Amino acid sequence: MKLVTAILQPDAVDQVQIALHQHGINGMTLTEVSGYARQRGHTEVYRGDAVTIDFTDKVKLEILTPGDEAWAVVTVICDAARTGSVGDGKVWVSPVEETVRIRTGERGEAAV
Repeated sequence: MKLVTAILQPDAVDQVQIALHQHGINGMTLTEVSGYARQRGHTEVYRGDAVTIDFTDKVKLEILTPGDEAWAVVTVICDAARTGSVGDGKVWVSPVEETVRIRTGERGEAAV
């Protein structure tokens, strides 16, 4: 099992969700997050004063998938979210030791 985690622009979520559904991925967890990387936020004017906003709004997607599907999921996410602009996001894959469906007690891939 693998956990695919993606940090994306909020406006890319719909396209990514549609692409993942077309690929056969039906479950994901979405969390609204904020952070920065190379772009380091931006400056806005508030009541006449320049204010630096260090954190930008992002969306974190987490998808649990069988190990042999992980890189296909990464490709789908990257293709759907890529605009070519700074801040498109990042995707990484982590190993998952075990999964358990609480309701039934199923384990492993059957729990996904």
